[in-house]
Amino acid sequence: MLQDIRLAIVVNPELSPGHLANTIAAISIGIGSAMPHLGNQRLTDSRQNTIDISSNRPVPVLQADSRTIGALLLKALAKQEDRIVVPFPAFARSLHIFADYEAQFPKRDLAEEVIDGIGLAGTAKWVKSLTGSLKLLR
Repeated sequence: MLQDIRLAIVVNPELSPGHLANTIAAISIGIGSAMPHLGNQRLTDSRQNTIDISSNRPVPVLQADSRTIGALLLKALAKQEDRIVVPFPAFARSLHIFADYEAQFPKRDLAEEVIDGIGLAGTAKWVKSLTGSLKLLR
């Protein structure tokens, strides 16, 4: 797909540690499924122990409040090609079966939803234009 791929995950730092971890993990799975070449590789060490790699590039985790994340989502959705956009709407947290999320999603308006996090993958220029002013999650 893209040669010059940059990744970023943006989450609301006000989430509890467990919800932060869950949000980042779910977004990471979404990005990885959309772009399996980011991690679909194995490495073998000198003792012949083989592992599956986690990622073949950095994945910065940045912070922003939910309003900023929502605005970022709408800007990111405007670009249609050569990009991955994986949002984590807050309403998803209460649904534990994907079929329920899948059924509810078409009835929702992402512009009106609280967004707990978003994952972006695309050209470095595009991702930087969206996230360049955000701070790392600490």
